[in-house]
Amino acid sequence: MAHKIEKTNAARLLDRAKIAYELIPYAVDEEHLAATHVAEQLGEDINLVFKTLVLKGDRSGYFVCVIPGHHELDLKAAARISGNKKADLIHVKELLGVTGYIRGGCSPIGMKKAFPTFFHTTATQHPYIFISAGVRGLQIKIAPKALIDFVNARTADISNEP
Repeated sequence: MAHKIEKTNAARLLDRAKIAYELIPYAVDEEHLAATHVAEQLGEDINLVFKTLVLKGDRSGYFVCVIPGHHELDLKAAARISGNKKADLIHVKELLGVTGYIRGGCSPIGMKKAFPTFFHTTATQHPYIFISAGVRGLQIKIAPKALIDFVNARTADISNEP
């Protein structure tokens, strides 16, 4: 008998908006929360597994960047695109309070508030991408255009390839 996957808040929001997606479980390793590990567990190309990063700008406050799992965020580009002079990743201790999510389970869907969100330009080059479903061990497979429209995001070149 297949294990029933619990729907997350992010999944329920997509259901309500009638947006197609798939919930894909994977084995969590608390020592390796990196997107590269998630991609390995899913047996998917790392270019399709996106990580959600939360930043605080010196002018705009909090904003979100969603980039391919093996990329490094370009803080200067992220600051510029979000209308800030300077931006930094928030401390992991702040993540739950600001977003409602924990490290390794942060989704761009269903945060406590709707923050300005920016996806790396490569997201739209794929028929689907993976993002966190809002908990560790569960990914959402979704068409990037539908996701970007749903979270009212923009695309920008905000990261550096490894």
